[in-house]
Amino acid sequence: MLALFENPRLRGGIHAEEHKTETSGVPIALDMPLPKKLYIPVQQHVGKPAEPLVKVGEKVLKGQLLAYSQGTISAPVHAPSSGLIADVLDFPAPHPSALPIRTIVIETDGLDQWTPIQKPDDPLALAAEEICALVGAAGVVGLGGAVFPSAVKLDLGRKNKIHTLLINAGECEPYLTCDDRLMQERASEIVTGIRLMLRGMGAPEATVGIEDNKPEAYLAMREACAEFTNINVVQVPTRYPMGWDRQMLRYLTGREIPADGRATDIGVVIHNVATAHAVYRAVCLNQPLITRVVTVSGSAVAKPQNVEVLIGTLISEVLDFCLVDKSRVARLIMGGPMMGDALPISEVPVVKACNGILALSEQDIEIPEVKPCIRCSTCITACPVGLLPLEMASRIRANQLDAAVDLGLKDCINCGSCSYVCPSNIPLVHYFKFASGELYKRQQMDHKSEQTKRLMDDRTQRMERIRLEQEAEARRVMEARAARAREQELAKQQAQQAQQSISEAGNKATAEEVQ
Repeated sequence: MLALFENPRLRGGIHAEEHKTETSGVPIALDMPLPKKLYIPVQQHVGKPAEPLVKVGEKVLKGQLLAYSQGTISAPVHAPSSGLIADVLDFPAPHPSALPIRTIVIETDGLDQWTPIQKPDDPLALAAEEICALVGAAGVVGLGGAVFPSAVKLDLGRKNKIHTLLINAGECEPYLTCDDRLMQERASEIVTGIRLMLRGMGAPEATVGIEDNKPEAYLAMREACAEFTNINVVQVPTRYPMGWDRQMLRYLTGREIPADGRATDIGVVIHNVATAHAVYRAVCLNQPLITRVVTVSGSAVAKPQNVEVLIGTLISEVLDFCLVDKSRVARLIMGGPMMGDALPISEVPVVKACNGILALSEQDIEIPEVKPCIRCSTCITACPVGLLPLEMASRIRANQLDAAVDLGLKDCINCGSCSYVCPSNIPLVHYFKFASGELYKRQQMDHKSEQTKRLMDDRTQRMERIRLEQEAEARRVMEARAARAREQELAKQQAQQAQQSISEAGNKATAEEVQ
């Protein structure tokens, strides 16, 4: 509580058990065996899914384009290794629903042979547009969880005249240390990526925010940035959810992003530190985003560590590599324990958004008994958004979703801080996720109703148009028939008159002969 008064830039948050020491001191493992098959979903980003351009039976090389981006908000996907296209099918997605998603399957050949690559002579001399084009072609997306196409953010930064690039290296989720290890081992590459991003946006300076529980990473980044005065490395307090972009921005700049706005509205663009490393590889090495450093941890893991994994590797194979006792796994989570997704099966692929795989045992997920609320307001103090979790939950229990929305439900980031600190063990965040799902369902139903109404209106207009066309056609036919009838009647009358004239002429001739 005292920290809130000491630093007004901090709002809410909690000090969760970190569980980071198991992996933070272990180097990134680079020796994971090449999988026999890789499963690459075409939808690993925000926006439209990529469209496959390879066919079954086709040979591909590592780094080769498998599916191209569709539209502005999209990202291509590439082959993580060389081999044969075995299939293009619907395969379970790494999501709590495990619903099938269009997936390209590569049967690897064991050669891991790269497609020919041409590296730029001086990456930092490239024009801003060229840097953005290379980042977009490499399929780089936000690796902090948002998976928004990075090239689009770079373009937006340049068009909005950004003055600060903020690199989010908070990594506040318990267990996760992949960004920490990346900074410790590849700081110079990350700094090069930051410089390229600055050039791509035309921004003058960058600030790197690192939580103060990562001293080795902080020192490594400070050393790598020593000669670049426009890149500042700053330690921020260790408090979940400091890795939330708005919390990080508020602490480092003292400014707020408008409720319905973006960071670009106040002259800032935020990228994750792992994204900066991916930008380095995309521009300097001309390598697409085909690997991901993943934290594998949890009490069921015998060998917790960070592993550089090929995109498309099955999570079950990563678990085997880290010697996970599957008989002890009570819950499998992709991401962190606070905001990650619980997976029903392990036979799903690692994707660009996967920064952690947690194999938790029963002792880790023990669910305490829920007790009545004691109105202590601890949840309000912990909320980083400044909401009223208890009041929103009470409205949701009463099925008053509109009232919950009025209290700020749509601003909730589902960080789980309120549930974590609740002394009555009330699963507040579950209510908010349920309500968000119900609102989404309602929006879908409203959209469906609007679509149905629009289709009915279109049908009514179409039927009316057809009716008018049919009536016009009927009138035309009747008029044509009437015209033909008149023509026939006129022709008949003319024939009768001609016949009468002939008869009269014949009678006259006969009479003259008789005379």
